[in-house]
Amino acid sequence: MAMWQGAMDNRGFQQGSFSSFQNSSSDEDLMDIPATAMDFSMRDDVPPLDREVGEDKSYNGGGIGYSNRIMDFLEEPIPGVGTYDDFNTIDWVREKSRDRDRHREITNKSKESTWALIHSVSDAFSGWLLMLLIGLLSGSLAGLIDISAHWMTDLKEGICTGGFWFNHEHCCWNSDHVTFEERDKCPEWNSWSQLIISTDEIKTILSGFIIRGYLGKWTLVIKTITLVLAVSSGLSLGKEGPLVHVACCCGNILCHCFNKYRKNEAKRREVLSAAAAAGVSVAFGAPIGGVLFSLEEVSYYFPLKTLWRSFFAALVAAFTLRSINPFGNSRLVLFYVEFHTPWHLFELVPFILLGIFGGLWGALFIRTNIAWCRKRKTTQLGKYPVIEVLVVTAITAILAFPNEYTRMSTSELISELFNDCGLLDSSKLCDYENRFNTSKGGELPDRPAGVGVYSAMWQLALTLILKIVITIFTFGMKIPSGLFIPSMAVGAIAGRLLGVGMEQLAYYHQEWTIFNSWCSQGADCITPGLYAMVGAAACLGGVTRMTVSLVVIMFELTGGLEYIVPLMAAAMTSKWVADALGREGIYDAHIRLNGYPFLEAKEEFAHKTLAMDVMKPRRNDPLLTVLTQDSMTVEDVETIISETTYSGFPVVVSRESQRLVGFVLRRDLIISIENARKKQDGVVSTSIIYFTEHSPPLPPYTPPTLKLRNILDLSPFTVTDLTPMEIVVDIFRKLGLRQCLVTHNGRLLGIITKKDVLKHIAQMANQDPDSILFN
Repeated sequence: MAMWQGAMDNRGFQQGSFSSFQNSSSDEDLMDIPATAMDFSMRDDVPPLDREVGEDKSYNGGGIGYSNRIMDFLEEPIPGVGTYDDFNTIDWVREKSRDRDRHREITNKSKESTWALIHSVSDAFSGWLLMLLIGLLSGSLAGLIDISAHWMTDLKEGICTGGFWFNHEHCCWNSDHVTFEERDKCPEWNSWSQLIISTDEIKTILSGFIIRGYLGKWTLVIKTITLVLAVSSGLSLGKEGPLVHVACCCGNILCHCFNKYRKNEAKRREVLSAAAAAGVSVAFGAPIGGVLFSLEEVSYYFPLKTLWRSFFAALVAAFTLRSINPFGNSRLVLFYVEFHTPWHLFELVPFILLGIFGGLWGALFIRTNIAWCRKRKTTQLGKYPVIEVLVVTAITAILAFPNEYTRMSTSELISELFNDCGLLDSSKLCDYENRFNTSKGGELPDRPAGVGVYSAMWQLALTLILKIVITIFTFGMKIPSGLFIPSMAVGAIAGRLLGVGMEQLAYYHQEWTIFNSWCSQGADCITPGLYAMVGAAACLGGVTRMTVSLVVIMFELTGGLEYIVPLMAAAMTSKWVADALGREGIYDAHIRLNGYPFLEAKEEFAHKTLAMDVMKPRRNDPLLTVLTQDSMTVEDVETIISETTYSGFPVVVSRESQRLVGFVLRRDLIISIENARKKQDGVVSTSIIYFTEHSPPLPPYTPPTLKLRNILDLSPFTVTDLTPMEIVVDIFRKLGLRQCLVTHNGRLLGIITKKDVLKHIAQMANQDPDSILFN
């Protein structure tokens, strides 16, 4: 307050700076809006003020002494006007309008000269060039992360003397002293014992929320390095979710190379949607699934143009990753499978059972993980993130090391669980008793399980319990942690256990009615690897609630195109079961936990409330703070700004009429007044601010006026007080609004902000409305 008392002298804001106001604008109050303004530049049909003054000397607005000093201070763009503060929501409608104005101007100028035409073509091509760069950079970083993570994972066990940069598998590939059966043992690879004795936010950002630094260059560098360390540490996490973050960082950084995307937050979010698709493409080797993931799960605004560009970015990223060949198998997919046996109709029953398990696991995980994360946020635990990471890592290492299936990386575990056993497989999961003479077409018949299989089943059961428990505490720590791979691992273990059980049941009881019609003696009836694949999809769907994109990612991930129906059945069942126990997926639950202002487009608003029930001010509240169009001085406006924390103000004709003129933002007011003081010495606290087209004649020697019409939004969205809230909620969702003014017979009554809508939805759902905060 002392700052304001020092600033509210004859010079008003002259002594202050804009930084002094940034922290005073609170989104906790009525105006849940950041600082932006629509560029209502004057067109040819509205002559500029200086021309009017020159043509009519009697229209001086400031008296004889100041007739040549009246200015519209926004004829030229002012730095800061139309930008956003941190932790604020963008205005999609204004951003799209600004982009249309920019595009219209470029198109008109393209007819004037060859250079303007070239500029127009380059502007149109810039989006595709940006997608190409995002794909190349995302694919390159993904390849670097994959190779580094594999190398560091094997570095825990030993090192390649033939080249320290080779991981275990690549080291033995180059060896001349290794057989196929013992391909993991070669003299070039030495264990350490031989050498030495004795490691949710995109969705909210894509909805239009500003989080400074979250997609910056330092975030990219740190995320890339720490992701390698976290994945190779053996913690129960994956790199797939963080790779989406990495790709979005690439997109955000590259946006700064193109004016069209650097200056427009809505256009930038279209690029980030495409970058998210590229991230999934390189994470799983699933370009089509990546596009569908961006469309179904993370994007808030996804026009057809973004769909094409997302596909192109995902294609380039996948091609780049394939060129790098980080897996060393000349394949793009992470878990390539080749099952020889088709599935049978009866098997839909165990597939649906796996879907039920996935839904139960998803609901259990979300509830327990959110409870733990809430405890972390509300207790002393959250103040010691490094200690938490060290403790969880130590516990994971101690519990995981004795079991070979928890000791290996999660990706290797899933790959082994998906594997269809062959004659040369040395894994314990393939330790069957061979009681046959020949195999037809290279297919092995169902065989009785050997000692190794039974031992593996016990170890996998313990692995399942450990993965379920430890993932709950790992996800959400202050490290790059993806949930896709741990969820798939839980489902793959459950699926493999069920698959082996079904396989043995079919072998020993072929006379049962459920088997004898399609499973004959000596035939390969059941494929346990297929059950693991279906279980992985079920658990991932139960946690994320994905459906279409999940199925496409799974068949791209494994190459199992003919198993779409089992995947669809498991994915839908898991979603139905999980939705019955809780409507939110893991990402939506974390968004709500963090209090981000995200309006979920998938849920319907079914309550019969009206706009007047939600708007502010309410009954017995102070009147809505407004500005008048032509009767307030600089000092009056400064006083309102100093005494309130609202982010914007409605402008009315007069306080008596309350007829709405437009809406102006706090940030734009402050910047415009400061800019006026720098450009014109005569502006004082008694100068009148006009939001009208023309300033009326004023007595002689009156201080110059400030015309700020260009920062005024002349077309704010309005609804009547009797508008049903279900319509208001749809308007906010589909248009990306931040606020909507409420009127009655043309008179301003109140305002509804995005946060008001979110609080009302929470209140109707018997939740704490005060949880909608930017914490």
